[in-house]
Amino acid sequence: MTTELNPNQSIELLKELHILTRDGKMNQDSRRKLKQVTHLCQFIEPLIKESGPDVTIADHGAGKSYLGFILYDLYLKSLEGKNHIYGIETRDDLIKKSKELAMKCKFPRMSFLNISVHDSISSKDLPTNIDIVTALHACNTATDDAIEFALLKKAKHIVIVPCCQAEMASILRKNKGRDLGRTSLAEIWRHPIHTREFGSHLTNVLRCLQLEAHGYQVTVTELVGWEHSMKNELMIASFKDLPRKKAADRLESILVEMGLEEMRERFFTTPK
Repeated sequence: MTTELNPNQSIELLKELHILTRDGKMNQDSRRKLKQVTHLCQFIEPLIKESGPDVTIADHGAGKSYLGFILYDLYLKSLEGKNHIYGIETRDDLIKKSKELAMKCKFPRMSFLNISVHDSISSKDLPTNIDIVTALHACNTATDDAIEFALLKKAKHIVIVPCCQAEMASILRKNKGRDLGRTSLAEIWRHPIHTREFGSHLTNVLRCLQLEAHGYQVTVTELVGWEHSMKNELMIASFKDLPRKKAADRLESILVEMGLEEMRERFFTTPK
């Protein structure tokens, strides 16, 4: 168990997060959770270093704020700067517990907002610009709201592990009869299980094109082994001011070819 822990990690923090028991042990579920979050932190660490000592991070759908606390503990608490982590979560009880834990651990540059991802876009409690935006398993359209938030906040880096994508599947399901008469490609999503799986895949493809259409360089990989999580796709986007037209044209073409014009607003390619 000890080989899985970073030597700079606070054992007391991991106990407070219930990743470790009071006697320092770990069950299988905690081991899986720590492996997932630690692996994600390894992707984020170089982005923090690139952003500098005043880095700001917004963590959407923070939940119990495992990611935020471990990022702060490993990387931010030792930085001399105005760095800050904002945890965004709708469940009031989790916000309250996170605030109490931040005080107990003496992590002063952590804030927790009891608002939805969508409402955070216009919240006055967040700065105009955010360097790094994360969304770990923000369900359904909350991931797209996190992307919109990142684009409007001119984020340097965006790190996303998408969760369910029910919206796309529902639209494919609604238009299935029309599409089967229009194109044989509709066989790809004719069966319900394929509708769900293809809808999930298509959503993430469109998200990547959307980010590229805003000048980001996008990398898609797996977060951890499939034995740890079925929601395993990791998208990392870094703003490089790349050419936008090709990605925007391809996104529009897919929306038209798939009969998804009603989704155009969701995957906007010009600044709102």
